[in-house]
Amino acid sequence: MALRKILEFPDARLRTVAKAVEMVDDTIRVLVDDMFETMYHAQGIGLAATQIDVHLRVVVIDLQDDQNKPLVMINPEFETLTSELDEMQEGCLSVPGVYEVVKRPDHVRLKALNQNGEAYEIEAEGLLAVCIQHECDHLAGKLFVDHLSTLKRSRIKSKLIKQKRLEATS
Repeated sequence: MALRKILEFPDARLRTVAKAVEMVDDTIRVLVDDMFETMYHAQGIGLAATQIDVHLRVVVIDLQDDQNKPLVMINPEFETLTSELDEMQEGCLSVPGVYEVVKRPDHVRLKALNQNGEAYEIEAEGLLAVCIQHECDHLAGKLFVDHLSTLKRSRIKSKLIKQKRLEATS
């Protein structure tokens, strides 16, 4: 297992649309292990392969503090099961230190493969539903800031660029 570097907004590589995984093999399983290690190290609850500059449809999620309920999503697809939108504050490892309220459907059905290449399906509500949608957005080259107003997104981008410049000079 290895820690991977997490790309940060506004890095253009975060806009790359991920390709489907053709075959779940040891290379993919190593990627999944690396993703979990990277996510836990960064104290996140979800990570898409796109965020570590691997443009394959792979996501890891673990909403538990004790890290005992890891969820692997390979080639995930979801459908919304409600037209009602719920508001939840979201953050992102690729947009460090920024938390904003985003509206998303509260109930989804996920279809994906696990790390053994086995198909599974689950229904999710609340935080898990939001996390699934957030991470699938990454696979489509979208970030949660894309759900915000242009003005808010622009301010966040400017703030992060300024922060990077300050870090580079110190």
